[in-house]
Amino acid sequence: MVCPDRQCNRSVVRLSRGRFIAFEGGEGTGKSTQTRLLANALRNRGFAVVTTREPGGTTGAEAIRELLLDPPGEGWGPQAEALLFAAARADHVARLIHPALESGRWVVCDRFIDSSRAYQGGAGAMGDDAIVNLHRIGSGGLRPDLVLLLEADEAALRERLSARDGDATDAIGGRSAAYHRDVADAFAKLARAEPERWRTIDASGTPDDVHTRVMEALGPLLTEIEA
Repeated sequence: MVCPDRQCNRSVVRLSRGRFIAFEGGEGTGKSTQTRLLANALRNRGFAVVTTREPGGTTGAEAIRELLLDPPGEGWGPQAEALLFAAARADHVARLIHPALESGRWVVCDRFIDSSRAYQGGAGAMGDDAIVNLHRIGSGGLRPDLVLLLEADEAALRERLSARDGDATDAIGGRSAAYHRDVADAFAKLARAEPERWRTIDASGTPDDVHTRVMEALGPLLTEIEA
């Protein structure tokens, strides 16, 4: 069948490896909401999309998530915590993310390796090299095609978390304000170091406001795929 070059090229792109997008940011920045909104927008454009999260996404990784967010006894030390995240991610990549990308689907993930780099590597003082090496061993060093970093004012995030969770929180989210400032600083440093792979998004305002900014940041990648 003969078809215009533009349509043929688009068909070839749609059948090739999918694209991998990760949302990153501190607690309360709206990553889960923006993951859902972006996935819906991509589906409306004709893409097959898988949404997932970290830690989690597969049966094994979800089991490790429970251990991390509601740890037994006195909780995990920095080294054990980093190893558990790496183990959950290895299963996630092998059983869900890699097969989806190879089948041509897009993967939109709520957190990925850069969260470990910011939380365990930066705020947890494990160091970036240790986290990256664990990721190389466990997950082959897979990185997202695009990282969307959601940032907002600390006071606004505190108010948002209070309205969402009340007094309930998990073992990592409930850490000190100083710890979470270190996380935010680590994320900002990572974004500055890799501007070709990261886009920083203002996460203030309504979810629709933020989604509009997300789609603007995604514009160049969509233009490349749909050209």
